[in-house]
Amino acid sequence: MNSPDLIWTLVGFFLTLMIFSYIFGDNPLFRAATYLFVGVAAGYTAVLVLDQVLLPKLLMPLLQGTLNTRLLILVPLLLSLLLLGKLTKRLSNLGNVSMAYIVGAGAAVAIGGAVMGTLFTQVQATAAPFNLKQVAAAGGTLGTVMEGVLVLIGTIATLAYFHFSVQIKPGQSPERPAWLKTAAKVGEVFIGITLGALLAGVFASSFTALVERLSTLVDTILRLFS
Repeated sequence: MNSPDLIWTLVGFFLTLMIFSYIFGDNPLFRAATYLFVGVAAGYTAVLVLDQVLLPKLLMPLLQGTLNTRLLILVPLLLSLLLLGKLTKRLSNLGNVSMAYIVGAGAAVAIGGAVMGTLFTQVQATAAPFNLKQVAAAGGTLGTVMEGVLVLIGTIATLAYFHFSVQIKPGQSPERPAWLKTAAKVGEVFIGITLGALLAGVFASSFTALVERLSTLVDTILRLFS
C-alpha cells in the first residue's frame, strides 16, 4: 500500500471509530466527526454550485453572451442580489420577492411532479392489469389480473382511510357510513403493511451500512498488521 492510500485509509478508519464512539454517548470525538462531515458537505455543495450553476449559467453568459442573453440574465442576477438582503434584518424585506418566486416555483414543481409522476402513474399502473388484450400479449396469466384486483382494492381502501366526511342524523352522533368504515379498516391494514415494509427497508439499509463499515475496519486492521 503506497503512502497516499495508507493515509486516506487511516483517515477513514479513525473517522469511522469517531462515529462509532457515539455508542458511549455524545462526546467530543463524535461531534468533531459530524462537524467535519457538515463542513465538507457544505464546501462540496458550494463548489458544485459555483462550477455548475453560477459560472456556466450566470457569469459566462453575462460576460460573453449576446445582448438579449445579458438582459435575460439580469433577472436571476437581480433576484439573487435581493435574496442577499435576507442576511440582515434591515434589508430582509428586499428578499421577499425572491423568496416568493422560489416558494412558488418549488410548489409548482412539487405539485406537477406529484400529479404527473405519482397520481397519473398510479392510476395507469392500477388500470393496466385490467387491459386483458395487453396482459395476454405480454404473456400474463390470471394471477396478473388477481394482482391488479388486489392493488385496486388496496388503493381504494387506502383512499377511504383518509376520507373523513360523516353523516349527520337527527338525535345521533356524527359518524361515517358503515361501508366507509369497513373500507377504512381494510385501508388501515394496507397502510400498516406498507409502513412495515418501509421500516424493514430502512433497517436493512442501516444494517448493510453497518456491516460495510465493520468490514472496512477489519480490512484496515488486517492490512496494517499483515
